[in-house]
Formats: sequence, structure tokens, C-alpha cells
Amino acid sequence: MTYTAAFDVGTTQVKAVLVGDGGSARVCASSGLLPIDAGDGRIEQNPEDWLQAFIEVSRDLLARAGRDIEHFKSDQITGIIMSGQMQDLIALDAQGQPVGPAILYADGRAEDESAELTGTYGDESFRTVVGNPCDGSLPLVKLMWMSRHQPDRYAQVRHVLIDAKDYLIWWLTGAYCGDMTACSTAGAMDLRSRKWRRNILEAAGVDAAIFPELYFPWDIVGTSTPGASAATGFAPGTIVYAGMGDAGASTLAGGVFHPGQFNINLGTSGWIATVTDRAVTDRPGMINLAYLGAGSIINTVPFLNAGNVHAWATGVFAGSSPAENDDPYQRMGHLVESSPAGARGVICLPYLVGERFPMMNPSIRGAYVGISSETEACDLARAALEGVSYSIRQGLDLLGTPIERVTLIGGGAREPQWCQMLADILDAPVQALDDAHVMPAVALAELVSVGKVTNSSSQPDLQALEKLVEANLAGGVYSPDDANRHVYDAGYNRFRRLYPALDPLQ
Repeated sequence: MTYTAAFDVGTTQVKAVLVGDGGSARVCASSGLLPIDAGDGRIEQNPEDWLQAFIEVSRDLLARAGRDIEHFKSDQITGIIMSGQMQDLIALDAQGQPVGPAILYADGRAEDESAELTGTYGDESFRTVVGNPCDGSLPLVKLMWMSRHQPDRYAQVRHVLIDAKDYLIWWLTGAYCGDMTACSTAGAMDLRSRKWRRNILEAAGVDAAIFPELYFPWDIVGTSTPGASAATGFAPGTIVYAGMGDAGASTLAGGVFHPGQFNINLGTSGWIATVTDRAVTDRPGMINLAYLGAGSIINTVPFLNAGNVHAWATGVFAGSSPAENDDPYQRMGHLVESSPAGARGVICLPYLVGERFPMMNPSIRGAYVGISSETEACDLARAALEGVSYSIRQGLDLLGTPIERVTLIGGGAREPQWCQMLADILDAPVQALDDAHVMPAVALAELVSVGKVTNSSSQPDLQALEKLVEANLAGGVYSPDDANRHVYDAGYNRFRRLYPALDPLQ
């Protein structure tokens, strides 16, 4: 038996799973929580924290494999593939060392630079080429911001990476690379040709030479160096693949291959994804990403607020208990169950860190409306999750495609009360995938497995990949409760009016 070591480098954790041929997950490991530096408009992480977590998780994964798999040896791992958080600005010097913290996807500090680039290049032209609007969260305009506000730091930059996993790939192999899904979020890649667009980079005043080489997720970009292998425990020369940005890996894990199939990610941030053959550029809030084939595009609606709202509400309403080893998330579940659908008329605008759908507004913040003398803590807790769910319904309305299937992935998919709430608010069955927290990594390992079966270095057999992913989809299905439909329709109509009413006050 040979194995693929698959990783997901998220905002909060590094997770790993060892997957055997055919897609069977065998061993899992995860890091502790990763620190985030947020304040004064900054949302940053230290790439060295990703690296230390990756090394620790790699060694833990191999130790667990040694205990759980008879006669296991590290050289049975024939490949390493990763997904990771996208739309980051990771600036490196000539030696590949970070020149400062990574500026994360949720950081929208470069609004002035995005307006300048739009004025120079043209908004319609930018959307047509890149497939996405030009806003202050794009790594390209963050690089423009750095050149103006941190010139000493900018002067050291010789390489730029877009995805957290790509910093780890550089450390493993010495290759400066990026997959086409993640690099769709950079603000400089032509979505049709899947190449860096030099005239956009010139308009931004940025040297094209500092941007990474572009690859498909199944491309081999290098092998593990002796030093990296000594630190992690992987055998020297282990193949390393380009991997895929987390939105693409989650879309794949959710079994989304055709229009009408949707995947909803409930990670720290969240998104809705479906697949078509064209970029959708005429609807506000839409993001388009390169997917598997040359004409395959992920149409996604991204949210800055999803699992972070769940974590915040848990900490505020369920965070303290005199009982030892009492799980606050379990208490949060009980609170949500204690409040009826509609949270007794309380509506929550869940914008804790700004938002990028249905508008790009890094300054907007959350609010509760409808609090009365009858409101209890359980209602406020439930309303927070209902607010995220209403945002997701708003995104599905924007996509406008009839629902054939909805799958849920990410940490929120492990919360049954939230899953049922989503089914009710969307008025559609939803499948919460088992082991959702590692399924994107498993899906990438399945992609590698198909490549081995086809014995080809070119594009894997996508029909075979679809069959393999479909065969391994597992998880409970939540059906909508008709009794809640009218309550949630009314709540959704109130929710849609809330942001326009509150924006002028903030």
C-alpha cells in the first residue's frame, strides 16, 4: 500500500490526513490554533507559524501512522499535496524569507490602491480579464499599498506567493509556485489563458518577475529536500504536488462538477461554490476561480463571516461554565435548540470583520435588531447563526441556479443545529459531509490517486475523479421542516433590509 499525505493550511489550524490508494482515509492529525494579529484594520499571520505547525503535524501524522498501520514506513508516502487559505499577500526576500507578516484575505486595507488601479486599467476591462472585481482585498493592490506605506519592506521583496500552502511548498522544495485556483484571487491572472497578465502588473507598477510560476493542482513542482525531510520525517525525494486553493479543494470535496451542484463551506470565513463554463462578472459580490479543466470555472459567493461568528457567539453566550471539561460548543448547541426558529423576532447582521458580500465593506460591523424584554441569551445565540444562514441564502439567490444538491463542509458542518437551520432557511436538503474538516485534503489525495491509476503526467481522468469523489461522499442529510418556512421567509426579508438601513449609521 502506498499513501498520499494531504494537508489543509487554514486560518486557524493546519490539518493533515494520510490517504491510501482509492481515497480511503487512514490517519489524521491537526495543529493547535494559529495566532492571528488583528487590529487597526490589519488582519495578518506570521508564515513561520504555518511552518512550525506544518512540521509538528507532519511528525505527529507519521507517528500515528507508525502506531496504526502495521509495518508502516515513511517511504510508503509517495506524494504530498496541500490546500490552503488563498488571497494572501506573502512577500519574501531573495532568500525566500518573509519580509514581514502575511496580509490575509480578509484584510481590505488597500481600498485606495484598488480605486487607483481601476482608474488606470478600467473596471470593466479588469473584470473581463481577471473575472473578478478590483477591491482592497486583492494581493496585487495590497502590494501597491506596501510600496507606498512600507517602502523599506517593499524594497526587499523578490518573490510573492498567494496561498499559505505555497510558503510550505517553497520550504519543502525550493520552488516558488502557485496553483491556478488560488492565483485567480491575486488580481493579475487572466482567467481564460491562466497566465499572469503583464499589462495589469505594469498598470500596478509591479514587476512580473516576482510572481510565482502557475500550475495545475496535479502538477509535480518538486521533491522534499534532505533538510525538509529531516525536519518533518518524510523520506527525502518525496514528490510534492502544486495542490489547490482551499475554495477549489472544498468544491472538489463537495462533489461539485456540474451546474446545480453547490458546496457551502462553513470555515472561519465561508463561501458558496458551483461550477459552470464561464465567469459571471455582471453580479456584485461574485468571485470566479479557475477549476479543474481549461474551461471549468468555479462561480463562488464569498463571505468573511461564517465560522468566526459561531466561535464568537459561543464565547459570548456559552463560554463560561463551572463544570470541568464542559464543551462550550455543546452548550452553544443546547442554547440554539432552546430558541425557536426565528429567534423570537431577533435578527442579527453577522458582519464581525466587515464583509465582501453582498457588498465589499471592510468597515461595516454587526448588529442585533428586534431585542425585547422577552429576548434571552439563547435567542441571541440562535440569531447569530441565522444571520450567517440568511447571508448564504442571499448568495444562492444571486447565483440564480436551481438547486440539485447542496453539500456542507468545514467545521460548521459538524454542528447539527446549524445544519438543520440551513436546510430550513434554504428550503432544500443539505448533506453535511462526514469528516468535513479534512475532506478537502482527502479530495486532493483522491485526485492524486486517479492520476496514478491513469498512469499519466497530464490531466487526470476527470470522469474517473468524479466517480471516486461521489463514491466517497458520506454524511447525514438534513431535510427542510415545512413548519419553519414562513418564519424564515419573513426573517429573510427583514434581514435583506437591515444592511442598507444600518450602513449610514456606522
